[in-house]
Amino acid sequence: MKTATIALAASALALTIMSSHTSAEELRFTVWTGNEAHLKMLNGFAESFKASHPDVSVKFETIPPADYTQKLTFQLAGGNPPDAGWLMEDAAPTFANAGVLEDVAPTLNQAQGYNFADFSKPALGLWTASDTVYGIPFSTSPFVIFYNKDLFDKAGLEDPLALAAKGEWDMARFQEVAKKLKETTGKWGFEFKDGQGYDSRIMHALMPPIRAYGGDVWANKECGFDKPEAVAAVQQLHDMVFKDQSIVPPGEQGDYFSGNAAMTINQISRASLMEKAGFKWGIAPLPTGPGGESPVIGQAGIVVFTAGKQKQLAADFVAHMTNAENVAIAAQFFPPARTSVLESDAFVTSNKLIPAEQMKIVADAIAKGKVLPSHDKSPQILTAMKPRVDALWRPDANVEASLKAVCEAIQPLL
Repeated sequence: MKTATIALAASALALTIMSSHTSAEELRFTVWTGNEAHLKMLNGFAESFKASHPDVSVKFETIPPADYTQKLTFQLAGGNPPDAGWLMEDAAPTFANAGVLEDVAPTLNQAQGYNFADFSKPALGLWTASDTVYGIPFSTSPFVIFYNKDLFDKAGLEDPLALAAKGEWDMARFQEVAKKLKETTGKWGFEFKDGQGYDSRIMHALMPPIRAYGGDVWANKECGFDKPEAVAAVQQLHDMVFKDQSIVPPGEQGDYFSGNAAMTINQISRASLMEKAGFKWGIAPLPTGPGGESPVIGQAGIVVFTAGKQKQLAADFVAHMTNAENVAIAAQFFPPARTSVLESDAFVTSNKLIPAEQMKIVADAIAKGKVLPSHDKSPQILTAMKPRVDALWRPDANVEASLKAVCEAIQPLL
């Protein structure tokens, strides 16, 4: 049966080749978005690529973000690699060191009018080594607070944007208003990013408060989870979950985007979900803390896989996706690493759902922020962390002891 199947497939392929003078080519490109607006934009890039490559089509394959890195790894190891795709910042060093990313520098440097020097050097840090370019960041997106203006008004509270303008938006006020919101509206005060802060978004939940308190997690190859700053930050989150009951707890869904939580943390790509939200909303900076203003940036790059069947064609498409014109189009969802686009008036007016003065918050955070921590052993580190962090999210957990256990687990990997 297997031999017959192979023979049939070969015959079908031969017929296809004979029936056409020019064979169409398809690029496989993996992404983690299923958002209709994002996919419409991406397919637009694929369509405009036909101007120079008329026989090429691009198939965007969505893998859910929680499974993305693992499933991509399986595809590469299993001999079924995509040609190109998105890559998260924490996986960049691992994939580069494993030798599975193609150097796209020759293609970018030869692309007409590309102007590689327009990219911010700090933004390229994770994606380059000397003259080698493993990927191009398409999203250098800071975390911001999304808030439900209607719920703040109902609770008689100033919203985070107004508090930030007065210099009063800090971690203490964040805890205070979240508790008040839950008590007066019956809705959750705060929800972690995409409701996944206890699972696939662990670092997205922990890093903003830890940095606000002046801490870090593995700077200089030393675990910082058990340092006083990190302990204080995580203790505050723990208190909000179990004492104040203002943060959506493990096992429950808040769903900010449906109006069931007054605040969440996310990036502006999620603003596309707000068009039909049914309530007034806005974005504000992350709350400050004892460590001062400490914006946290999530970054993602576009890469070409060495094992792909059409590496040069894939590199050409990456050059097309990340030219100045297309970066300006993508900026409505994904804050750019191209300096010319980021500093333009077009950027702050690029997203029709977010007022220009609020988009300036995004630009300011990019200028001042630091990218989420990465490491060439990030997958192993996160795996080692997981059971220790799980133990943290219990009502009777000893936060300091739990974070010490995290350090004991990951220090050998650092």
